[in-house]
Amino acid sequence: MTEFKLPDIGEGIVECEVVEWRVQEGDEIAEDQPVVEVMTDKALVEITAPASGRVTRLHVAKGETARVHEPLFAYQPEGEADSEESDHGVAEAPVSREEPASEPPSEGPAREFILPDIGEGIVECEIVEWRIKEGDTIAEDQPVVDVMTDKAMVEITAPASGRVSRLHVAKGETARVHAPLFAYIPDVDDTESSREPEQESRSSQAKHSAESPRAEAPSPSERRSEGGHGQGQGAYGRIPASPAVRRLLRENDLRLEQVPGSGKDGRVLKGDVLAYLEAGGAVGGETAATSAGASLSTVGTQTAEARIEPLRGVRAAMAKRMVESASAIPHFQYGEEIDVTELLALRERLKPRAEASEMRLTLMPFFMKALALAVEAFPILNSRLDAEAEAEEIHYLPHCNIGMAVDGKAGLMVPNVKNVGQLSLLEIAGEVQRLTADARDGRVSQADLRDGTISISNIGALGGTYAAPIINAPEVAIVAIGKTQWLPRFDDQGEVVSRAIMTATWAGDHRLIDGGTIARFCNVWKGFLEEPETMLLELR
Repeated sequence: MTEFKLPDIGEGIVECEVVEWRVQEGDEIAEDQPVVEVMTDKALVEITAPASGRVTRLHVAKGETARVHEPLFAYQPEGEADSEESDHGVAEAPVSREEPASEPPSEGPAREFILPDIGEGIVECEIVEWRIKEGDTIAEDQPVVDVMTDKAMVEITAPASGRVSRLHVAKGETARVHAPLFAYIPDVDDTESSREPEQESRSSQAKHSAESPRAEAPSPSERRSEGGHGQGQGAYGRIPASPAVRRLLRENDLRLEQVPGSGKDGRVLKGDVLAYLEAGGAVGGETAATSAGASLSTVGTQTAEARIEPLRGVRAAMAKRMVESASAIPHFQYGEEIDVTELLALRERLKPRAEASEMRLTLMPFFMKALALAVEAFPILNSRLDAEAEAEEIHYLPHCNIGMAVDGKAGLMVPNVKNVGQLSLLEIAGEVQRLTADARDGRVSQADLRDGTISISNIGALGGTYAAPIINAPEVAIVAIGKTQWLPRFDDQGEVVSRAIMTATWAGDHRLIDGGTIARFCNVWKGFLEEPETMLLELR
């Protein structure tokens, strides 16, 4: 029997909540089959099977907390007979117990750290930066390498204390999930003893919180003077806390740095939050807002300071991609006003039919359908330059996959509706509804983020009138839609009438698209939106 240990999900996450098991004890599983969904403090992550076999035991029940590097489930690999002797295998980081000839025998055998499953179908990533080098001494949970998936930057931490013996993948190269990333020689008995102080601290804190919820928590200055890392700082500059604790903080409009942690390395425990709330949200005489530096005022001699937050995850990936796009693509802007009075009237007539199908009909499906039809007349808007051919080839894409920018839980995401030209308005509305909900919950799949061909940013939904969007490379165009305003306009008889006017600002890649092309293209798109019934002539 082999134990599958919860892999390192990165970014300082040490535990997560089991949301849903996809398998049961006794089930047969295949390699890369989804087996469980877990919720971190950032997103829902899907964990897949490392190999084919049969599930023998689920160690963590639905709704309970699973810890990184601890057993999540056990399985019997395909072709392996039942045996008590195989009960101690580890699947999360299959290790090589054979000692390399180059290592002194006194240091013990080297272990291979296997790149863990980062979730959401990701099978490989790029090594962005090694934080260590061969021969370095590492500590448990120390950041060792930054990797970039096609969605975000992920920080991989050390599974245990020891010494690095080899880096298998160089900076800038591609590492594959379930393949060796680096080798290290662990400290003696490190895996057994490293978590004992933390477990003891947690049980002690739980007992203390139950007996005296109003007990005074140590102030940040006291914890610093005791040799800790300061409030909100773990061993490596992070704020250690479980997803359940972070959720409790959000529910009470608190920030993690406001609550002094009593666990290992300043970890904030649930008891710390409850004690903080019981004490009226005050720490050492400071108000919660002052403690967090939320105000520029002073209390006594205490001066508030700026709050520093590392740029990680989806925001880090967005920052990198936007810099690359803005610096590598020559943008030019084109703006237009669109009269959507008739479109709004049509939507109102169709809304009851959509609601009968449990669909929320917004203007976005109309924008997308009109865009797909306009692209048929101007396929250059649905193309891309081939980077591998040094931008010497134009690839005209067979399907129009329209992305929409969503201000999601984990940051800005641009999922896309696939093959819009072949979908009905109701089908598009269903996809828009699904992708919006997934993005706001932080659970958009990689398939929904890949292969976009042109994008829409509906900034008007938040109240903006104009915007100058940045192209979502490798696409060649994006449009920012402003809010709809009822404004006075002249009709054909010269009379002033009230019309619903929407602004649209296009950004185009000037290497492929000139002003005349995007103006003619926009006129076609605008025509479909101003006279929506004309789209019927183009539908298949």
